[in-house]
Amino acid sequence: MKSPDRLGDVLIRLWGHLNKQRQRQFLALLSLILLSAFAEVASLGAVLPFLAVLTAPDKVFAYPLVTQVAHSFGISSANEMTLPLTLLFAGAALVAGIMRMLVLWLGLRFGLSTGSDLSIELYRRTLYQPYKVHLARNSSEVIAGITTKVGAVTSGVLQPVLTLISSFVVMVSVIAVLIAVNPYVALTAALGFGSSYAAIAYFVRHKLKVNGKRIAREQTQQVKALQEGLGGIRDVLLDGSQPVYCQIYRDSDLPMRKALADSQFISMSPRYAMETLGIILIAALAYSLNQGSGGFASALPMLGALALGAQRLLPSLQQCFSSWVAIVSSQEALLETLAFLDQPLPPEASAAIPEPLPFKESIRFQQLRFRYSDETPWVLNSLNLTVRKGMRVGLVGITGSGKSTTLDVLMGLLQPSDGFLTVDETRLTGEYLRAWQATIAHVPQSIFLADATLAENIAFGVSKRDIDLARVRRAAQQAQIAAFIESRADGYQGMVGERGVRLSGGQRQRIGIARALYKQASVLIFDEATSALDSATEKSVMESIDALDRTLTIFIIAHRITTVKNCDLIVELEDGRVAASGTYEELIEKSANFRNLSGH
Repeated sequence: MKSPDRLGDVLIRLWGHLNKQRQRQFLALLSLILLSAFAEVASLGAVLPFLAVLTAPDKVFAYPLVTQVAHSFGISSANEMTLPLTLLFAGAALVAGIMRMLVLWLGLRFGLSTGSDLSIELYRRTLYQPYKVHLARNSSEVIAGITTKVGAVTSGVLQPVLTLISSFVVMVSVIAVLIAVNPYVALTAALGFGSSYAAIAYFVRHKLKVNGKRIAREQTQQVKALQEGLGGIRDVLLDGSQPVYCQIYRDSDLPMRKALADSQFISMSPRYAMETLGIILIAALAYSLNQGSGGFASALPMLGALALGAQRLLPSLQQCFSSWVAIVSSQEALLETLAFLDQPLPPEASAAIPEPLPFKESIRFQQLRFRYSDETPWVLNSLNLTVRKGMRVGLVGITGSGKSTTLDVLMGLLQPSDGFLTVDETRLTGEYLRAWQATIAHVPQSIFLADATLAENIAFGVSKRDIDLARVRRAAQQAQIAAFIESRADGYQGMVGERGVRLSGGQRQRIGIARALYKQASVLIFDEATSALDSATEKSVMESIDALDRTLTIFIIAHRITTVKNCDLIVELEDGRVAASGTYEELIEKSANFRNLSGH
């Protein structure tokens, strides 16, 4: 059985991920490469009569093809052929040069466009993966895959494949012409140079694969070091830990660049040895031909043709070798890219955005159980809970009791391992799940704010041209952040800075609430949304939440029991099940654990 990591198999997998348009473009490029090779052959074939008419005019008509063509144009002497053959040689060289440039330009455009397709598709497939997949994945791997690794595939696989094919076709064509000129010399040169490159490739292939794995690994570590150092910049500045993060970055950057340098040296170094051998071969050939009966003058056309052929042959061989080195060095990056491209897409990826699922009566958790895998313990275990529309529900319990997981299941981010979740007796599976998510808005503890305007952050996920400013203002008023925004000189068009650095904690949370309200959801979820705030700010934010329309159903997770004191229903979770439920007063009376949590 073939190894799935064999280069040929990997390239076939890559071909399968190209869309039909790119596949057609690739085949068209191959046709153009064949035409370019034909132009190279024509330019090389034109040099022999051209040099012959300059050095030995009397022997020009010794070539039957030249004689036939000359007579068809009414040319009877060698002198009359000088200008036509000069123009023919120059024209053939010009056409060959134009064809080479055209192949290069179209090849680069094809490689970069295909790289863009792959990067976009990789990002799309990653965004559609289930929440459980994202929880188990390091974001550095994803970012490196979408940016660095796809770039490596473009420059290290797609373009080298085209160069390899082009150079190989030209090389075979040149060898064919040289065989026609002098079979012994042509075959000796082809076999000598070819076997030399093959031997080098055999001895360096393992080193190239090792370098490729190191480059792919260190590129991911490089992104990870940047994310951690810049993501925690406040702590880095406070702790003076810049040298630590510089060293972490250095430990990934230096090995990567050394591996790149090694691979580039392997790619480029054979050229100099082969050029030296080529010069020696031409010198030996010149000496040998000079000893012939016709002397050097009669040998010059053949020598010129062979020299020009070698000038075409050696670069083509070197390009074939360099392209092979690039492909082998990039194989690991290609494998990682293919792993992302092989991610399955859920049915909703190609479906239209559904209408929100109507919510009229109640949400029910029925004997619901959840765990992340068969080897891990149950996080939720026989959870039973009914919530009526319009209720304020608080979820409390010690760390690990299942509060956040309960809300993740409610939001459809995690699928129950057992039991089910229903909305108005409709089970939330399949097509209903995405429709249910359209009715939910989530306010986490740490609000993600883009480095964009306040309006864009409130209407998060909506393209700038589609933002409804009246709806933005209404949501801001409900979240009690409108007065602050409208007091600023730039109002809703004011920038918040990266991650909202220009806003206070309370203002960021209110932006999060306004964002949820802009969505016009019927269910709002606050996952410890106020736990990072001081008591006064938390009280103010909770007043904003309490003032919201009573038709909204609200779930609140809180560590401080006072945060959920005014909820219609407080649910105490323990080991993934409901330990007690009721109003604040009822739980104080009947639950010792709740009294401990509340400080009573």
